[in-house]
Amino acid sequence: MLPVNSKILPNPQDVAAQACLIIIAEAAAAIRERKLFRIVLAGGSTPHRTYEMLARMATDWSAWEIFWSDERCLPADHAGRNSRMAHDVWLSRVAIPARLIHPIPAERGAKLAAAEYAANIRDKLPFDLVLLGMGIDGHTASLFATSGDHIAPVLAVHNAPKPPAERVSLNFQTLRTCRHQLVLVTGAEKSPAMFAWQQGANLPIACAARNDAFLLVDAEAGQSTNFMASQL
Repeated sequence: MLPVNSKILPNPQDVAAQACLIIIAEAAAAIRERKLFRIVLAGGSTPHRTYEMLARMATDWSAWEIFWSDERCLPADHAGRNSRMAHDVWLSRVAIPARLIHPIPAERGAKLAAAEYAANIRDKLPFDLVLLGMGIDGHTASLFATSGDHIAPVLAVHNAPKPPAERVSLNFQTLRTCRHQLVLVTGAEKSPAMFAWQQGANLPIACAARNDAFLLVDAEAGQSTNFMASQL
């Protein structure tokens, strides 16, 4: 079933704007209470708009600590890297200390990178906010199936059904070990997966997203659903 805090917005721009408001509010609360805001970033085109907007927001960037939900095993500066996208449109434009930005070292290979990242995040849980997206098949991060060995907190993915096959991903439990989650879904091509999720299908996003997550959906992605959107 879909999270209880769900909202359909007219278009992707509105989804990104609402996401920014939520992220900035969560950052302010975390910094006020714990002096540090730990956020896990998602890849893909939907968060891209949100990151562009965040680059123009006013906040105490020195208190942000950045992690990623998954990464592709590509060279560190490759345009297909999730870390490269966030760097180019957001992180390079704000004053987050380099020591607080933790890209997954996927260029070192899935197995080694997964082990290193697991050690890196071990004492950082729970995260303050985990950002999730959803693919047209219902996958999230680099979790393409709900079965398999998901015991390790960070997984080496060797057979992803879309290139590159080699990836690194936080597992379902790690993605759920947080104070809050924010799920962003946009595009008409996501509508069938949204409907399947609503109907209780065993999709990766359904395993990763908590019932209390914030879910923001644009009108095209939500066109096949009939949930009553709450006011976030």
